[in-house]
Amino acid sequence: MARPFKQQRDPGATKSRPVAIDPDAVPQRLHKLLALAGLGSRRDMETLIASGRVTINGKVAEVGAGVVPSDVVRVDSRPVRLSFTPELPQVLLYHKPEGEIVSQDDPEKRASVFDKLPRVKGAKWIAIGRLDINTSGLLIFTTSGELANRFMHPRYEVEREYAVRIFGELTDEQISQLTQGIELEDGPANFDHIHAQGGEGSNHWYQVILREGRNREVRRLFEAFQLPVSRLMRVRFGPITLPSRLKRGMMMALQPKEVVSLLEWAGLEAPKGPLKQRSKREIEKAATAFTPKARNVPTAHEDARTQAATSRKRSEQPEQALEKPDRSRAPTSAKKPVVSRRVRQSSDLTPPRQQKRSDRNRGRG
Repeated sequence: MARPFKQQRDPGATKSRPVAIDPDAVPQRLHKLLALAGLGSRRDMETLIASGRVTINGKVAEVGAGVVPSDVVRVDSRPVRLSFTPELPQVLLYHKPEGEIVSQDDPEKRASVFDKLPRVKGAKWIAIGRLDINTSGLLIFTTSGELANRFMHPRYEVEREYAVRIFGELTDEQISQLTQGIELEDGPANFDHIHAQGGEGSNHWYQVILREGRNREVRRLFEAFQLPVSRLMRVRFGPITLPSRLKRGMMMALQPKEVVSLLEWAGLEAPKGPLKQRSKREIEKAATAFTPKARNVPTAHEDARTQAATSRKRSEQPEQALEKPDRSRAPTSAKKPVVSRRVRQSSDLTPPRQQKRSDRNRGRG
């Protein structure tokens, strides 16, 4: 008996458990709750809602909509669990080495920092700021879109501190110009502070602080004076300084108390009540830095090689089918009977009666 096709259910008509409706519940902004759920920053969630991919009780949500705990929110037809009471987010510190990109979608399949992040249930990691492939140093990850927005939004002007090694040396006049501001392709830019840190030979180190995160801004400021940057390392982002024990390529998680202090610095609401009790092993494990293992992500060369091999197999299949004989249509060859190879004698050719007469004549003679 043929198996019937499975009917697809209408997401809007899916029955869910009844939720107690609180008439005194105060609606909260949908994009804010989606950001708290770790789906992205508030700005990203506004873009997501404007695209029509979010529904509230089966109806397409609008930007600025409010929801209460009894509402059913779905993103791409999948239900999303919203937390109306703030939960303690997770924060990871990573000492990024050179050669890794801060992106999840790369056509060239280069090594990404997201390949090493541990899996988190019910949320996703958000990178606070970016570092280009040739820049190393402090990189912060969090599951809170609000906390990430507090670090990255230009209106908050969070300080970023870098250690820069250049090929050459700045003059006093150039240092003054860099602090006052120079004109770049995308507008004026400047360092808040710049201090010489010494150097050897033609290489000199400088400590710089700025409050913006434009693309390659530090490098472009030095290149404006024909001084190329040979090494760039971020050592501080806001209140978080790169720990000395966090070596290159290593990662560590902030303690719950440190996360609470970070939320207070950002002006965000922290969970009320005592923190979750942890075992001694969990405390020791969280306090130590570790080297994450990269997942098995195929490179662009491997992908191209796999695709070439697959296409080659597909192109060879018709030729092989023509070369192979069709045994079902070929005539079956029967075995030939074994023929005796004995040489015939003259007696075999003489009839029996003539043989007797010849024998009599021989006896008479």
